[in-house]
Amino acid sequence: MAAAQDLLDPTTAQPSFAQSPMGRNFLLGLGLAGVLALMAVLWMWGQQPEYRVLFSNFTDRDGGAITASLEQMGVPHKFSEGGAAIMVPADKVHDVRLKLAAQGLPKGGNVGFELMENQKLGVSQFHEQVNYQRSLEGELARSIQSLAAVLAARVHLALPKPSVFVRDVQKPTASVLLNLQQGRVLDAGQVSAIVHLVASSVPELPVSNVTVVDQNGNLLSDAGGKLGGKQLDPNQFKYVSQIQQGIVKQVESLITPLVGPGNVRAEATADIDFAQVDTAAETYKPNSQPAPSAKRSEQTSEAGSTPLPASGVPGALSNQPPGGATAPLTTVAGAPAPAPAAAPANGRRDATINYELDKTIRYEQKPMGGIKRLSVGVLVNHRRSVDARSGRVTVTALTAAEVAQITSLVREAMGFNAERGDTLTVTNAPFDGVDRPVEAPAATALLDNPESWALAKQVGKWLLIALAFGFLFFRVLRPMLRPVMRRIDQISDVPAYVPQARSAEYEEQAARERAAREALDSQQNRGYRENLALAKTLASNDPRVVANVVKTWVGGSNE
Repeated sequence: MAAAQDLLDPTTAQPSFAQSPMGRNFLLGLGLAGVLALMAVLWMWGQQPEYRVLFSNFTDRDGGAITASLEQMGVPHKFSEGGAAIMVPADKVHDVRLKLAAQGLPKGGNVGFELMENQKLGVSQFHEQVNYQRSLEGELARSIQSLAAVLAARVHLALPKPSVFVRDVQKPTASVLLNLQQGRVLDAGQVSAIVHLVASSVPELPVSNVTVVDQNGNLLSDAGGKLGGKQLDPNQFKYVSQIQQGIVKQVESLITPLVGPGNVRAEATADIDFAQVDTAAETYKPNSQPAPSAKRSEQTSEAGSTPLPASGVPGALSNQPPGGATAPLTTVAGAPAPAPAAAPANGRRDATINYELDKTIRYEQKPMGGIKRLSVGVLVNHRRSVDARSGRVTVTALTAAEVAQITSLVREAMGFNAERGDTLTVTNAPFDGVDRPVEAPAATALLDNPESWALAKQVGKWLLIALAFGFLFFRVLRPMLRPVMRRIDQISDVPAYVPQARSAEYEEQAARERAAREALDSQQNRGYRENLALAKTLASNDPRVVANVVKTWVGGSNE
């Protein structure tokens, strides 16, 4: 009894601050505040938005301008690790990009023709030329960066000075460095488009003087002209592929109704002539006898003059004109008479005949892309039949007549030309695995879908928050609130105050109840039954001590 009195006597027992009612209330409030703060942190973490990349690989100047605009618009933002990208909430990415684009951000590291807007007075001609070259390079880089596969681009131009001497004239050259998107490549057509874009933007810049290199140092353009200065056009390969695919499609669509779907395979090879030939011929047909000929014109002229032979004695006398004729003084009888002088005679004949000429002039232009030769191979599966009763599958070869019919149809479909050297082969053979059941395509794994990962991430996030809330409530908050709720229940069980005279029995009963409560609170390390018995004994033997203890607890003093 004495030990119990010493334990409950405030003059002999000195409880610590944690054991006092104020200490317990303080620790209880501190614990509740901590639990509520932790739950608030978890809730705020659950409500935190997901951030996405707004811009990356920007210059310092563009980064400052972008962050200033975001602060003016009140958009929360942060930088990724290393500061290589600006991140904003996922639901505001597109809206912010449009608003920044309206402000001209990001401008990029390349300077365009806006450099020419603020020209200072008195700038030298060399400075003007440098600014013009920088502006042209920047505009070309911006144009190339607009391609989907290009992340960044830089253009370097070498513009030689003009010269009055023809032998000293040099052509401009250009180099383009491309930084491609991750996992993206440029085909030959896109590289050719970039080369022609740069060549068309710089005066007198030939296509062969443009070099395109990617970020890995791979040469994408053929600046040296590996094929004798003539590069293969990617459109030509595309044209050949279209012709071959068109022939295959025509053949398969024509033969499929005869043999069934999936029972015919066709392949075609087309030899295309991409040479463009222009021919001009002028031919003269032989025009000689005995072939008939047509006279265009004929002209004949004749003239005749016969001179006298020379006579007389050579000398001056023979050149004298003859004198007058005189009769001879004497005439010898029987002598012949002299012959009379002959008159002079000349003759000439000229004939000109013009015949018509046979002339043929032919101009022939052969367009490029003509088919030189076609080769087509067709493989037809054996005929497959299923017995209606037994369900047995029977595979039989096609007859010679059916193969000939298919060959004839393929000839018409492909446009077979023997003079051109076309070849056609039709083979009837069984397909491997045609009788096996067709396996359904494998379903895409759920974890391979990015949307599934995003959904799983959100579900896991909220599940973790729910588990944390449950643990804090059932394992921490509820045990801490249990004594408070018990006291509230005890207070609610107190009968209503009745203003009447208290009897001795009522006072004694109240004292016992108070002593029992105080004994229960002060003896927490003992068992419930032992404490209850001790409280009842103290309350019945010495109610004054119990009252003093209650007063001490209510007053909060240790005296």
